[in-house]
Amino acid sequence: MQYDLQAITKQMRIDIVESVNAAGCGHPGGSLSAVDVIATLYFKHMNIDPANPRWADRDRFVLSKGHAAPALYAALAERGYFPREDLITLRKLDSYLQGHPNMNDTPGVDMSTGSLGQGLSAANGMALAGRLDGKDYYVYVLLGDGESQEGQVWEAAMSAAHYKLDHVIAFLDLNGLQIDGSNDEVMSLGDIAAKWRAFGWEVIELPDGNDCNEISVAITRAKATVGKPTMIICHTVKGKGVSFMENAVEWHGQAPKGELAERALADVHAL
Repeated sequence: MQYDLQAITKQMRIDIVESVNAAGCGHPGGSLSAVDVIATLYFKHMNIDPANPRWADRDRFVLSKGHAAPALYAALAERGYFPREDLITLRKLDSYLQGHPNMNDTPGVDMSTGSLGQGLSAANGMALAGRLDGKDYYVYVLLGDGESQEGQVWEAAMSAAHYKLDHVIAFLDLNGLQIDGSNDEVMSLGDIAAKWRAFGWEVIELPDGNDCNEISVAITRAKATVGKPTMIICHTVKGKGVSFMENAVEWHGQAPKGELAERALADVHAL
């Protein structure tokens, strides 16, 4: 089935703004920057079945930067895992859509995340299990750039290369900002592409990591890579699609309210 990714990413951004506004809290900036990667995966590349979320042969997705859950939930709702109207229950008591993904409660969530730095390790385990079981599924994992300051990320990077996990395809949402400021101010990542190459990974760098077509080409190239995992570095815009949130660190972890919420919705509706 062919999907209109432009229409889908627009709807996802609308859903993110509406759900975070309804919650009165959340992480819109990093959710909006990650939309295009998640949409390209769920609507063009991943082998999944929303009617059977635990299908053993499905591709897996790990949202290592778990605070971007609104983006994942928007994709899952659009893909048919649960009703879109449930999105406005984000972070509410007794909702199955909490501030970080929970694989035990939310249909379509493959890994509970939120403690930063752990997602790639989980993805490696899934890929190793698939190899042992003789299965051919891929494991996709999305990391944040601030998250990449965590030491466990680099232990997992070394492990994936050592075990030649070519069915692990990772994405780095490199929007340049984290909760306390810019990456360079908090803890510079340096030449991040060179670091991943030094750890034995195939590296693809996308100057526009919000371009679904470029993301799709990179995924196809990654799936053709044999004997090593692939890191796709996506240079993205924090708060993408909302004018006053773009490249603004203060929108990492707060919800737009009142007039600002209306302005945000007007921006994404105009995309």
